Amino acid sequence: MNVTAQPELDWHGEDVSITDVLNALNRVRHSFAQAEAGEADQPHPRNCVMTLVAVAPNSVEETRAILASGAIAGHHPSLSIVVRDEPQVRAGRIDASVMAPAQCELVVLRVQGAAGSHLAALVDPLLVSGVPTYLWWLGTPAFGHAELTDALRIADALVIDSARFERPYHSFLSLAELALHSHRKLGLADFQWQRLAPWREGVAQFFSPQERRSLMQGIAEVGIEYTGEGRGNRIAAALVIGWLASSLGWKLQRAAAGGGGVVSAMFQAEGWRPVEIAFKSAPRSHLAQGEISALRLSGSLRGKSFSISMQRDPQRPRRANESAYQRLHQTGGEDDAGVELAQRKAEQHRQAMVSRLDSLHHTATGDAPGESVPRHPVVVARERRRPDTSDVLLTMIDLGDAETLRHVQRVPAEDEPTMLLQLLFMGARDKVYTRSLEVAAALMKAL
Repeated sequence: MNVTAQPELDWHGEDVSITDVLNALNRVRHSFAQAEAGEADQPHPRNCVMTLVAVAPNSVEETRAILASGAIAGHHPSLSIVVRDEPQVRAGRIDASVMAPAQCELVVLRVQGAAGSHLAALVDPLLVSGVPTYLWWLGTPAFGHAELTDALRIADALVIDSARFERPYHSFLSLAELALHSHRKLGLADFQWQRLAPWREGVAQFFSPQERRSLMQGIAEVGIEYTGEGRGNRIAAALVIGWLASSLGWKLQRAAAGGGGVVSAMFQAEGWRPVEIAFKSAPRSHLAQGEISALRLSGSLRGKSFSISMQRDPQRPRRANESAYQRLHQTGGEDDAGVELAQRKAEQHRQAMVSRLDSLHHTATGDAPGESVPRHPVVVARERRRPDTSDVLLTMIDLGDAETLRHVQRVPAEDEPTMLLQLLFMGARDKVYTRSLEVAAALMKAL
């Protein structure tokens, strides 16, 4: 055994036992308590609201876990244990590091050989009692293997990202089986479900006004476009349908898949009313495989038709005639959404300028503030849009004979620590996700 101690709060050991790691962690905690208390106060333990155990299959995923653990520590003082599982290495040994950055205790275990198949025994002595333990499995969990079953014994919830699964179709079905047959106290959270929030929120907001809620009972068709053609790329689309079906009581009747990523399914709503579902693969160079690019929902109730269409990275036509406003405020993208966004920005600048009229100085003449200022100042604003519009979501709403409503919004991709915080905020327990997962898996099996 080779153990090296670094000054202050860091420790590193090679070919060590978990007892060595626990002793080092206790010394780090004692040193931190002494440093915080100073000479006048009594040492007190560090705050800890949870334990996050991250299982990483390689060095890249290990780095992701370490960075995310440090980023969320300011919101959730915690103990983070990152386990880099290397079962293909025959030498059974553990290399470990202990660090204590601000608001976080970080233990990194590089487990080689058969020891990695007993994660619960490795991690359990390090856990903090009285706080929840979340198991974050980066990559694809070992579904059907004792390694995962053993690890779940010490966890209150499992956090995964179904968009990163290898063999995504089979892994997704295994995830649904795990959710169905695991003990009831086990929570389940999915990064992919969090990424679908803008789509779910857009649909929910359409039906949120009291006068529109009854329209949910009139939905007749739902269409979704996604990138990629393989059946594993349909997971996000299936989760959205699972959310709608489980929320509105739809029952799957039949489903079939054709060439080119086309999927057709029939659900039955209350009163034997049919609801047609259609998936279609649509190439989008700026979206990852499996991401949703469009969602369309339509129907009618008591003679009143309605539809909502949401498009990400929309393909919009250029304006036929260039307007004077477009010449003044170049958008970097000559389409309706780009001009609309530029108009909003210009209006914000114009209002700010008028509100500060008295403090303006005419730079050309040198006149005193407030003098020689144009009565209606011209603001040149540019809303620079990237060549790809992957963070633009265009929503179109039609209600009966009323004029089509348009809404353009930016939905930038959230970073991993932010999504992890949101998942943990709910305690990694979202019953809506669990029931949506069940329906989505049933739909995927039927294809």
